[in-house]
Amino acid sequence: MSVPVFEEIEPAADCGCPGCARQRRDLALGLPVRAGGHPAAHGARRALVLVTAAGVALGAGGSAAAGAVGAGVVDAGVERAVSGSATGPGPETPQGDRGPLHGSPGPGSAPSPGANPTTSQISADSLRKTTRAEIINRAKAWVAAEVPYSMERYWSDGYRQDCSGYISMAWNLRSNEWTGSLDRFADRIDRADLQPGDILLFHNPDNPTRGSHVTIFGGWTDYTHTSYIAYEQTKPHTRKQATPLAYWENSDRYVAYRYKGVAAGGAAGAGSGAAATPFPGAAMFGPGANNAYVTQLGRLLVARGGAKFYSQGPGPRWGEADRRATQAFQLAQGWTGTGADGLPGPRTWALLVGGQGRSIGGSSGSGGSSASASGFPGRGSFRPGQSNAYVEKLGRQLVKRGYGKHYTSGPGPQWTEADRRNVESFQRAQGWRGAAADGYPGPETWRRLFR
Repeated sequence: MSVPVFEEIEPAADCGCPGCARQRRDLALGLPVRAGGHPAAHGARRALVLVTAAGVALGAGGSAAAGAVGAGVVDAGVERAVSGSATGPGPETPQGDRGPLHGSPGPGSAPSPGANPTTSQISADSLRKTTRAEIINRAKAWVAAEVPYSMERYWSDGYRQDCSGYISMAWNLRSNEWTGSLDRFADRIDRADLQPGDILLFHNPDNPTRGSHVTIFGGWTDYTHTSYIAYEQTKPHTRKQATPLAYWENSDRYVAYRYKGVAAGGAAGAGSGAAATPFPGAAMFGPGANNAYVTQLGRLLVARGGAKFYSQGPGPRWGEADRRATQAFQLAQGWTGTGADGLPGPRTWALLVGGQGRSIGGSSGSGGSSASASGFPGRGSFRPGQSNAYVEKLGRQLVKRGYGKHYTSGPGPQWTEADRRNVESFQRAQGWRGAAADGYPGPETWRRLFR
């Protein structure tokens, strides 16, 4: 008797269109539970294999050899799908379970596995306080380090290298969360109210492996508010890029959330970071130091141009990379001698956590107005909700250089859409396009404007 042709048995469904058929096939060939898959998907996959193998055996007159061969063929196909060769729309972001930070499984470091992630809310008073600038700086640190995506591996800071671990790191949580529990640490907001450091979260409760994802909102790309700068952990590694609101697929299912522990006052102001994280003391840094402040210092330095000094990390153990990056930042401020010894003091710390001072590799300008413009104060000074002297200084210089046509009044200390559009005009006049002409001044925009 001839061996019958092996066919995949599709789960029963109401719709037979190709798109629905593909979804049912993907569900059946989903990740196993041990790898973060949904139990329903695991059951469908197992049923598919068993039913197909059984059909082969019966069709071959009970031949054990035919059944074994058939099972091997189907299992091989399932294994290829599980290993990632089967591609589909949306981000491939399976994720690990909730758990403590890697290497520090102390009591209370993670929520109870039995807690209901949708109803058991976290009090804002119990969370680590942070500023928007610190959230973005931590997000940038992984981007600069190109942390590889993994749902099983952990970066040197103890956070899991998947999309939800990335948010846990950026929000400085005490545990590794997943898309089904991050909302416990946040308040739901309208998309129109998004500010840097907020997140856009899609959790698929029916099958978390199908489309569940989360990104960090880094700011609008333009005045239309139809796209934004997204920081996200996805394959092959952490990235930052302009993304349509809210995401490439399942856009209407993403929900905006704001971390409960974020400091009031919008993005980083001049010194808001210093108030949130005071200088911990010189004893926290230098040879032999091993603590969270070293990690925080490293992330801040990476965000200010110090990524080239780190081959991995930053991490909690003080190393030569930390010293060299700190020294480079100090030298960028024009400090010499003991002022640039590579060991952070109160002044170095205040500039870093406040998003102020010159970045590593930045220019101080030369002569003329640039000498009186002082160093670039940091990107955090030019964001929605900010009000400071640097915004007004910027606006006046734009008008002086002939790029103030979008002002109907002012300029003043409050950052407005007119400021952003005028900066964008200046950047485009330099021949820049895309993200380089987003209307938010960086060190080179500042240098050229005041040159």
